[in-house]
Amino acid sequence: MPLVSVIIPTYNRSRWIGKAVESVLNQTFQDFELIVVDDGSTDDTGEKLSPYLNRIVLLSQPNRGVSAARNLGVRRASGKYFCFLDSDDLWRSRKLEIQLAKMHEKPEYKVSYTDEIWIRNGKWANPKKRHQKYSGWIFRKLLPLCIISPSSIMIKQTVFEAAGLFDESLPAGEDYDLWLRIGSRYPILFIPQKLIIKHGGHSDQLSQKYWGLDRFRVRSIVKVLGKGNLSAEDERAACEMLVQKCGILAAGCAKRGKLKEAAYYQKIAEKYSVD
Repeated sequence: MPLVSVIIPTYNRSRWIGKAVESVLNQTFQDFELIVVDDGSTDDTGEKLSPYLNRIVLLSQPNRGVSAARNLGVRRASGKYFCFLDSDDLWRSRKLEIQLAKMHEKPEYKVSYTDEIWIRNGKWANPKKRHQKYSGWIFRKLLPLCIISPSSIMIKQTVFEAAGLFDESLPAGEDYDLWLRIGSRYPILFIPQKLIIKHGGHSDQLSQKYWGLDRFRVRSIVKVLGKGNLSAEDERAACEMLVQKCGILAAGCAKRGKLKEAAYYQKIAEKYSVD
């Protein structure tokens, strides 16, 4: 069995997928299996992957979304550690080597993530202050927005047994949702080395496709509050963030004449108010 299982979900990204695969195959650490899940691509993704078939496991499914693709890969995988790579991102060559070494140095951590290089529309971009990253019991730091890239994460297999897999009912924000569930149960190690390259700005990204990502974050916060496993401090912080996000969504919906939706978010805010 390989020590690490790497899962790349892809859908109609033939221009990116070859480079993503090569960035994994060229790792200095080689005890891994690479599973590529083709989520019903209709472009020439299959042709682009054909040169690598002797070094990867290729799975295919009808188009069901990135969460279902990642989950299929997890169920097929056999490693002790799991990593994901979005098909438009790249790993630097020592990503697995460094990340594994850090987790072995700090065995109390079952989850880690790394710093990243951002490229937006072909140009280098600097993260903003709100994207700052943290180590430890960081549940409260995870609430405002998604600060962990799926392409940077490394997770012990046993974590999935406790926290569950990606929520396939969410069309976007599925990574934020899983990080909340993990962060409520485990400390998370941040490795401040830029070990991945994230490409952004293209139209097929979920963050570009769906407006109002806080709609999905509200669902995730309500879900994690319903689990009943938060500390008093984390529960209060989650409620406060939920009320804040619902207030913004309600105001936005009301401004656009979507009164039913505005009332829905106002009702959630009233229910979870901690005054």
